[in-house]
Amino acid sequence: MALRVLCIDDDLRLYELLAAYFEPNGVTLVHAADGAKGLAALAADVFDAVLLDVMMPGMDGLEVCRRLRLVSQVPVIMLTARGDEADRVVGLELGADDYVPKPFSPRELLARLRAVLRRAQPAAGGNEIVIGRVAIDVGARRVRVGAEPADLTGLEFDILVALARRPGRVVPRETLLVEAGRPDVTVSDRTVDVHVSHLRRKLGDDPKTPRLIKTVRGVGYVMAPEAELPPVQSVSSSPSPPSSPSGALAAGKPSSGGRA
Repeated sequence: MALRVLCIDDDLRLYELLAAYFEPNGVTLVHAADGAKGLAALAADVFDAVLLDVMMPGMDGLEVCRRLRLVSQVPVIMLTARGDEADRVVGLELGADDYVPKPFSPRELLARLRAVLRRAQPAAGGNEIVIGRVAIDVGARRVRVGAEPADLTGLEFDILVALARRPGRVVPRETLLVEAGRPDVTVSDRTVDVHVSHLRRKLGDDPKTPRLIKTVRGVGYVMAPEAELPPVQSVSSSPSPPSSPSGALAAGKPSSGGRA
């Protein structure tokens, strides 16, 4: 699946140049012409990273980065014609992941983007994702909370993986099932809320004051970054639990007659 990257820059020619180079290299670039439009796009959709120009009319890139970091940990690469060290330090202290001075080549920027995305991956071993006390074995479709197995339906497992692969980033309700790899399922926002509520209960997350899966009112959900949660022993190092006739450990894709 192609990466989706938001480019917040008032330079349309630069965006078109980057988009033409990135597209055949597996990266779809979406344009926002100023800071306000960029923040609106981030609130309404899911992106794997952000390219953010520092010098823009109105809200500059530093202010966009500051506001963005209040709600999201999406990787940010700042672009600027100003190569002053003080500007770079300010951008990095506000939470930018990298800082690329102009002029630059599309090839260099793509390499820097891929490096930032590699560093942003959650702690994992092979197909394992660990977020706090929750350990997810993606290949085996198995989940543990601490030392205990969690019995998830196929859709609950897919939603969990979609959120866990983007810790700190808001996933809107309308795109959550697509991000979970389940575009075939057509449900309302309320139905998504019900699935998330069941998921929280099974993961031991207090529905009144959730710490793991947080609600962003009017938008969607965000998985808390691992740094905010206590660690857990990995799935691979835990002893194999006894087999269960109900298949409690395997959260397979639901069949037409099974649970969703």
